[in-house]
Amino acid sequence: MIDFKELKKKLDYAYAPYSKVKVACCAITEDNKMFFGVNVENPAFPSGLCAERSCLFGSVAYGAKIGSFKELHVISNSKNILYCCSACLQVMTHFMTRDGVVHFYNIDNTKQETRKITELVPFQVREEDIKF
Repeated sequence: MIDFKELKKKLDYAYAPYSKVKVACCAITEDNKMFFGVNVENPAFPSGLCAERSCLFGSVAYGAKIGSFKELHVISNSKNILYCCSACLQVMTHFMTRDGVVHFYNIDNTKQETRKITELVPFQVREEDIKF
């Protein structure tokens, strides 16, 4: 399990000068390897990257196996829980195990929520769906 203080500390690395919304994510594989990511904004707004995709895409460079992630932990600098965008959710379905879970935290850990990836994305586009 992730240490909340360690996850929260990663918010310091997020780059969000425009929205001021900072997000950090930790993805954990079935063999308990951890990979972190943060959101990075860009003045050409569609060119930024969310923490969840930053975390998952970056893990590949360190040898992570796509489809091996059992859990993600997502925190924002908000007093409320900030949920993943739809683009991140789709990517998560490809990187996570079918029974994977996502843990959400607010900035001071007074609000927590855990959801299965199948709850967040009940109708997933999976690799086997697009093979003919």
